[in-house]
Amino acid sequence: MSDSKKIAVVGGDGIGPEVIAEGLRVLDALTPEYDLEHFDLGADRYLRDGTTMPSEVMERWRDEFDAIFLGALGDPRVPSNVHAKEILLGARFQLDLYINLRPIRLLDPSKCPLKDKGCEDVNFVVFRENTEGLYTGIGGQFKRGTLDEVAIEQEMNTRKGVERIIRAAFEYADLHGHTKMCMADKANAMRHGHDLWQRVYKMVAAEYPNIESKHLYVDVLTMEMVRCPEQFEVVVTNNLFGDIVTDLGAILQGGIGLAGSGNINPGTVSLFEPVHGSAPDIVGQEKANPLAAILSLGMMYTHLGRPDLESKISVAVRHCLEHNLVTPELGGTLKTSEVTDEVLRLLAL
Repeated sequence: MSDSKKIAVVGGDGIGPEVIAEGLRVLDALTPEYDLEHFDLGADRYLRDGTTMPSEVMERWRDEFDAIFLGALGDPRVPSNVHAKEILLGARFQLDLYINLRPIRLLDPSKCPLKDKGCEDVNFVVFRENTEGLYTGIGGQFKRGTLDEVAIEQEMNTRKGVERIIRAAFEYADLHGHTKMCMADKANAMRHGHDLWQRVYKMVAAEYPNIESKHLYVDVLTMEMVRCPEQFEVVVTNNLFGDIVTDLGAILQGGIGLAGSGNINPGTVSLFEPVHGSAPDIVGQEKANPLAAILSLGMMYTHLGRPDLESKISVAVRHCLEHNLVTPELGGTLKTSEVTDEVLRLLAL
């Protein structure tokens, strides 16, 4: 049913290779015709020969591949995390993956920390701007290490960058039949960059009269996500705020071990990854939760034109959660590979 696609695979650090391997078991079951190429990138490679992100690899990803499936990055042996920054942020910036897409979707009410909230209450998506804001590294330090040290971190917002993420969020809402949009900023304190967000948001919202658009300051957004998450359908915000509110959202949906993500430039190679971190303390113990990697694989399928496969994966993961067929951090007793066994069994039904 599906055309062959070429997928770049990076296991990463810590439990990254473990959960990516489980995701690939699912990929092989659903689309064995996909062509995979593994890339030796991460802390081990950096410690071995100093390699972080070769320019020729980035060029190949851009020119030859349909998607990138990436494990967690981060290793205590590399305190600066220079390899992680150059691989992940390098891909975001150099491949212009301007959409960080984070579904906040509760699949099992028993996993939600909020009282009396069900799956219909925690079901929205966050569009986080992924290439600008405070994560561009613009700034510097003066008189470092002295009592007079000055450290400056600058936030960059461009009209192009702000408009395209806001427009992408509205297009997504319109395509999927959503009727509510919320933009979060801090324009009351950050009057220059976030005034740009305000003006562009109002301009684009006017083109979608069928979608109810509202604005919340980001501190209010976090409170409202806890108090009344059911009011949200699509949220759009900047890089820093999106980083924070999506991790709050991950807890609402049952934990960071269930949080998949996409780093997307529509129509081009895009990157999909679980966001739970490398967890070096449980490496090799079969305790790592593979479900975020498997859900990220589902997002990759939708990007590649197979939303039917993402739906099948979601149904299987929901069943595992409802029947406690999960790893210990979610209250289950299964090992990493055993969780995937259950997912594969359900996919085969």
